[in-house]
Amino acid sequence: MARQSKDYEEQSSGDPLLPTVLSDDNFVTLVLVFSTLVAVFGSFVFGSAIGFSSPAQTGIMDDLGLSLAEYSLFGSIMTIGAMLGAIMSGKLADLFGRRGAMGFSEMFCLLGWAGIFFSKGPWWLDCGRLLMGYGVGLLSYVVPVYVAEITPKNLRGAFTTVNQFMICCGISVMFIVGNFISWRILTILGIVPCVLHLLGLPFIPESPRWLAKIGREKDSESALQRLRGKNADISAESAEIRDYIETLQELSDTSFFDLFQRKYSHSLIVGVGLMVLQQLGGVNGITYYASAIFISAGFSSRFGTIGIVFVQVPMTLLGVLLMDKLGRRPLLMISAAGTCLGCFFVGLSFLLQDLQLWKEISPVLALFGVLKMITRLI
Repeated sequence: MARQSKDYEEQSSGDPLLPTVLSDDNFVTLVLVFSTLVAVFGSFVFGSAIGFSSPAQTGIMDDLGLSLAEYSLFGSIMTIGAMLGAIMSGKLADLFGRRGAMGFSEMFCLLGWAGIFFSKGPWWLDCGRLLMGYGVGLLSYVVPVYVAEITPKNLRGAFTTVNQFMICCGISVMFIVGNFISWRILTILGIVPCVLHLLGLPFIPESPRWLAKIGREKDSESALQRLRGKNADISAESAEIRDYIETLQELSDTSFFDLFQRKYSHSLIVGVGLMVLQQLGGVNGITYYASAIFISAGFSSRFGTIGIVFVQVPMTLLGVLLMDKLGRRPLLMISAAGTCLGCFFVGLSFLLQDLQLWKEISPVLALFGVLKMITRLI
């Protein structure tokens, strides 16, 4: 124990990003791994929702007689639901807890998939897609928050990146399987991870930080002990959580508009700017309509979407492995450069088609551009 205390003091006096708790016990316990895997089923659900519209486009338009404009509304209305879900996610996660919020989110996802499955026209399709968007909007916040709150600091980067990896896996499964089955069967496939997520939630501990935040300190310590192992020393980490909660309580009188003070401007611009620019980069639009883009470019949609899968998953896994080794900033710069290059090649492909130039090369440029945009490291 004296050796452990000495190690802790040495680490605490150094980089503040290093873990506040050191122990001879492994941080990566089975409970931690299982809890993370259950939580990121929500990320898989998110990816499934994103990846559904591309392979299902032809089948839905033919079966239900939708126009291109009606299907475009179906594809994009999920974004509106996700915006609403994201706006309410923080309050709901604090009200119901992290586990409760994930379960609440999945109910909307299940209703959304059911609405799409039983739809006979655009109305039910859009309602189902909107409900699904609301559910995944909540999941997009609460899943990474839960994973970050149960994970030791020295592993937090890698563990939270699994969230993005599972989103890519969800997209990839839809892209591959959607080429071989009908869109209604694909809808049933989308329900499966929702059900698995709901079944797994009762067996994972609640976030220790949330429990401490609502005054349940004994439950917080019990959950933390379960996550770290029964023989692990959690005293230092429990103290750090208490300090964190006390700091939050001291700041409870602050308002949303306090964020716009000059001293916070740099952090606010960087944090919000990264998220805004990521969305404005167009990667979601490319993902929603990948099949249509490949067909318009004169390329096989089946070959193109399967190609996306074979490149996207390894690249995302590479991002998981490099997150804590190279740091966030280099990966952001590499990913931003790849997105710019991908946009350029997709645009160049369609420009060459309009000009009737290099007809043999333009489909290849479209494929390369789409792959470059979607297969970023983050």
